[in-house]
Amino acid sequence: MKKKKAFITGITGQDGSYLTELLLAKGYLVGGLIRRNAGNDLGNIKHLKSELKLYHGDMHSADSISLALSDFKPDEIYNLASQSSPLASFTDRLGTVMVTGVGAMLVFDKAKEIVPKAKVYQASTSEMFGAPKQIPQNEDTIFSPANPYAVAKEFAHRMAILARQDHKKAQFISCGILFNHESPRRGLQFITRKVSVAVACIKNGLKNSQVPLNEIGQPIIQNGKLRVGDLSAQRDWGYAPDYVEAMWRILQQDEPDDFVIATGEVHSVKELCQEAFAVAGLDWKKYVITDNHFVPPVQTGPLCGDYRKAKKIIGWEPKTTFSDLVKIMVEADIKNFS
Repeated sequence: MKKKKAFITGITGQDGSYLTELLLAKGYLVGGLIRRNAGNDLGNIKHLKSELKLYHGDMHSADSISLALSDFKPDEIYNLASQSSPLASFTDRLGTVMVTGVGAMLVFDKAKEIVPKAKVYQASTSEMFGAPKQIPQNEDTIFSPANPYAVAKEFAHRMAILARQDHKKAQFISCGILFNHESPRRGLQFITRKVSVAVACIKNGLKNSQVPLNEIGQPIIQNGKLRVGDLSAQRDWGYAPDYVEAMWRILQQDEPDDFVIATGEVHSVKELCQEAFAVAGLDWKKYVITDNHFVPPVQTGPLCGDYRKAKKIIGWEPKTTFSDLVKIMVEADIKNFS
């Protein structure tokens, strides 16, 4: 029996790596696009290199995408590549729009031209909802993006819908509107990983020079303190391996559609800190201080997803609780930063 082929943009990131592991376990042949300037830095997929076919390229280069798709000829395409930090998107608006928005459109266009029968998954985001009046949010909630990353994602989301509505040559493009999902592979610029790494560094007694840097280029821990933005900010946090299973399930359907993927629970940054420091037997109040440098110019939330449609149609629901997620991340980082 011929093996199915899946092509992943953003394959070296958190989601790309977990999705790659899932697809390989299901017997797929997996290919992926990695940044031209990445060199030998394979990020989270170093351990899978021998099992993959990788292509160097850029998301804003139509030729890069064309060459990869023409050679690999996938049955499924997962477009996960993006500049994914909402805070960082304010300082690199053009780069964010080119990779996250225009890049997605190029993937759709080249897939239609080269592998028109391929099913395409577009990674949409709860950030598109901005500061919604409707809680929880579902597939029909109005978008009101509050940062350049979310604006670029909404552009890509709407281009996906247009592509599948084309009465002359409709494409199979489904969008997963994923709420925040975390893991030990999450980037250090995200609050969940920043907190878990901070706990690990404090627990293990690391000095400033041994501590990784935050998103503004300073040690995550300074003088024994972790600096965060708004402690009252609320998010719907899930576990990334649970969420990549939803991506795969979405592309196994007979018809393209959009699905909210979330836990339906909201937790604050304060709760995150409480849980994380408690895992290590520490009192968070002794180590956490607020700093306006880490508060975005425009706030979003509270974001809370209604995943009932996904449960009904694709049979998906979250498996990992918030407490278990935090425990997984803290324990992994205590080991990583020993």
